[in-house]
Amino acid sequence: MPGNEEGLVAAGRRLAETAAPHALKSETARRLTPEVADAIVEAGFPRHFVPARWGGTEGTFVDCVRAAAHTAEGDPSAAWVASVVASLGRMAGYLPEAGQQALWQATPDTFIACGLVASGTATDVGDGWRVSGVWQYVSGVHFSDWALVACPVPAGDDGHEVRFLLVPRSAYTVEDSWFTVGMRATGSDSLRIEEAFVPREFSFPRGALLAGTPPEGAPRACAVPLRAVSGLTFAGPVLGAARGALRAFGADLARRRASGPGHRVLAGNDAAAGTALARGLARTQAAGLLLDRAATAADEGVGPGTDTARLALHHAVAVELLADTAQDVLRLSGTSAHDQQAPLQRFWRDATTAASHAVLRLEPAGQEYVDALVAGDAFGDTGTGEGEAGR
Repeated sequence: MPGNEEGLVAAGRRLAETAAPHALKSETARRLTPEVADAIVEAGFPRHFVPARWGGTEGTFVDCVRAAAHTAEGDPSAAWVASVVASLGRMAGYLPEAGQQALWQATPDTFIACGLVASGTATDVGDGWRVSGVWQYVSGVHFSDWALVACPVPAGDDGHEVRFLLVPRSAYTVEDSWFTVGMRATGSDSLRIEEAFVPREFSFPRGALLAGTPPEGAPRACAVPLRAVSGLTFAGPVLGAARGALRAFGADLARRRASGPGHRVLAGNDAAAGTALARGLARTQAAGLLLDRAATAADEGVGPGTDTARLALHHAVAVELLADTAQDVLRLSGTSAHDQQAPLQRFWRDATTAASHAVLRLEPAGQEYVDALVAGDAFGDTGTGEGEAGR
């Protein structure tokens, strides 16, 4: 599926130009500057997956991944927040009508944050729940208007069901807890709710999101299992970070060569650096193609099982290629590239940190895919030489 090189993709390029000069300041503050946060909204990330009936774009996964990658060439943290806030517009499409109306009646550009890991406690009060708790790693929370938090709520006889609960900015505070090696400017601090009432109409079951079964009439992008697309949210920024690392490394290599043979020897092995750059460019192009293919498959529709497992594996393999690329070029860079203000070391730290995200880990994704293939006898002799195992 061809992407739209205007719209969000072009806006992602412009956002990179806005974010890059702020990157060091954002990283020092451990959150984006207000100017960059505003630029994310202006670019159209919050509205990208929002239903058209609320003024949203109902956009594609292809465009979102490409736009996030372009943004990350300026600042991976800005791209991470932009990609996450876009994905939450898709997630909020699972809310009942009252919840969607609260979010988007005034504007489709509502900035949503999310506590994705189930936490907190909820007490049933008939028409909703009294909720309290702390949710960690909430990217972009400082600029959020609303938040979705995963919380176990009472269900059945002494049972619980995890639901996503929608809470307004007035219902939560932010705790300073984000002290990391990379992706520092994402501001992924903790969200605390002391006690807030959440009506049932402001919630949806986590199981529906995992299975890709949204309410009737939801945009097509909502009807995809979470596992098939969650890795795309975080892989796009890693793709841009690797590109940024290669650009910085290439510029440094060009300066070495321009300074003469003697300096080349002092700076390191010129041939090794050239090979690393070439290998990195090829790896990054391959990873980009793999992610483009995965996003296209998601846009065309994918069900649970083997297809979803394959896409999750593609996300993980692509990110491994990208993180290895950033590592290789940093290892062959000069001392100046390790300075705290040097872009290359920041791209490397951001790519490495992002690649450690749970949904991007290769081992569980690979095992999940192989298990699905074995269960479906994809390695059996069909006499055709084709089939799932050969894709």
